[in-house]
Amino acid sequence: MFATGITFAQQTPELFQPGIISNGGVFGFTLSPDSRVALWVLSNGKRDTLKIMESRKTKGKWSAPQVASFSTATGAWKDIDPVFSPDGKKVLFQSTRNTHRTADRKDFDIWAVEVTSTGWSEPYPLAGEINSEVSESYASITKDGTVYFMKENDNNTGRSDIYFSELKAGKYQKPQNIGTPINTTERESNPFIAADGSYIIYFSSDTTGLGDVDLFISFKNNNKWTAPKNLGAPINSERAEFCPFVHTKEKRLYFARQRKTESGRMEENIYSVNFDVSRYR
Repeated sequence: MFATGITFAQQTPELFQPGIISNGGVFGFTLSPDSRVALWVLSNGKRDTLKIMESRKTKGKWSAPQVASFSTATGAWKDIDPVFSPDGKKVLFQSTRNTHRTADRKDFDIWAVEVTSTGWSEPYPLAGEINSEVSESYASITKDGTVYFMKENDNNTGRSDIYFSELKAGKYQKPQNIGTPINTTERESNPFIAADGSYIIYFSSDTTGLGDVDLFISFKNNNKWTAPKNLGAPINSERAEFCPFVHTKEKRLYFARQRKTESGRMEENIYSVNFDVSRYR
């Protein structure tokens, strides 16, 4: 249980670009620091086909979405959870593609793509010990290159946990469990880490929340994480909120909201809201 209770937000989140980006089957939104390049996951309300879409803003209007050049137009593999680096020069994402792997595996690994003068570079998996034979997902990165992400708990005390991996000599080190009070026996996932590592926003299935899964925030003080706080209504709701992304310049929080329909499909869209992180300290 989160003893700090639930903090209530001030503004109602808005559906982001309905009909252009939010079409009832999208999640995992990220936005470049200059607010001109948007990437997200097209799910079509299921998880059988997952590809990363791209739109660019010109003269205040978003272009028609297209499959990002580093993703798969044919659905030959699954790509998820793009997140821009703080400087906007790199995007992390996860993929089931088997390039650079010695076996025909179906798990997600963490990949990256660089921003170039002509578009996107060739994608590459992160080097070192960060990727394994179980899925790594929703990776975000600090200014010093430390990557925070989700994977299954090594000791089976939780359904999934948040881990981090430090960059040393160009290679990522063995992932470390972020530990309590963030990780619990519940499901923790989708960590967005601040550029300076000072706070983290993620989702948890903790039963004290408002819905299916809620967004929580924790701050790092004296190298220790504070007791998490629920971001509260109307950010959190009776539905599932996930895939948080804070745009520092805009001071806005972007996230996905999902509800399961009677047909078994998921209705999921992107929302955004003005976000003052200091309110939660």
